[in-house]
Amino acid sequence: MHVFVTGGTGLIGSALVAELLGNGHSVLALARSDASALAAEAAGAQPLRGGLADLDVLRSGVARADGVIHLAFANDFSSPDALAKAVAEESAALATLGEELVGSDRPLVTCSGTPQVPSRASTEADPVLTDGPVGGRGRAVTAVLGLASRRVRSTAVRLPRTVHHQGNGGFAGLLADIARRTGVSGYPGDGAQRWPAVHALDAAVLFRLALEQAEAGTSWHAVADEGDQVRDIAAVIGRRLGLPVESVPPETYGPLGPIFASDQPSSSAHTRQALGWEPKHPRLLEDLENIQP
Repeated sequence: MHVFVTGGTGLIGSALVAELLGNGHSVLALARSDASALAAEAAGAQPLRGGLADLDVLRSGVARADGVIHLAFANDFSSPDALAKAVAEESAALATLGEELVGSDRPLVTCSGTPQVPSRASTEADPVLTDGPVGGRGRAVTAVLGLASRRVRSTAVRLPRTVHHQGNGGFAGLLADIARRTGVSGYPGDGAQRWPAVHALDAAVLFRLALEQAEAGTSWHAVADEGDQVRDIAAVIGRRLGLPVESVPPETYGPLGPIFASDQPSSSAHTRQALGWEPKHPRLLEDLENIQP
């Protein structure tokens, strides 16, 4: 399959491009800068210059592909307005990708987040959140899945709070970045809340399986660790960086504060059974040992 990938040079995207190429697919990778284009080319992909806001470029990418995997996101959490802008940009891009695939029966695999469900681990059958700071992403993904009725083989791979590789990435990576900046390895509240996690190399395998096998309108959970307590995550970060570990106000984390403070374990039992996905790489607490002072 010739696959159009957005976000192909990021943490997950780099792993995904290698996974696709290693399994007989070819890749057309959206590249928003010269550096990204060179990185995509070095990885064996064909670069397509443009960003998520370049809707005509997205349309041209779809026209050249047998399937699409969407990963790109601005990842600007500096303020509520910046986050809202990133969500709006992604929503418009997803709508464009989906419309170009209508009637083709080609696959569109997008990313989402595992939902939060009170008192239990969320499953693939639970709906994504459509309110709150990132509720717009949930609404956009729900619309993509609805394209199944218009002959798009649309699926969503739901990613946990931390997708990690060599100690970097996800919410745990943000905790480490904030710890370096503030001199404290902090956690919100009592730190008993649980965050699910997955290694980027394992997530890449699931995106490929969804592209190849998943039925239209389905959601899948890229969850290896059902839920590590945030204070345990902070403890490893603090030890690796030589910093004190303590509770800090949720406001420390800006617009993500309410999400950081919530308990949100998640299961991938159905995904493993239905798609034969089995994580093989280090779990989060082990991978965080790669953090360098």
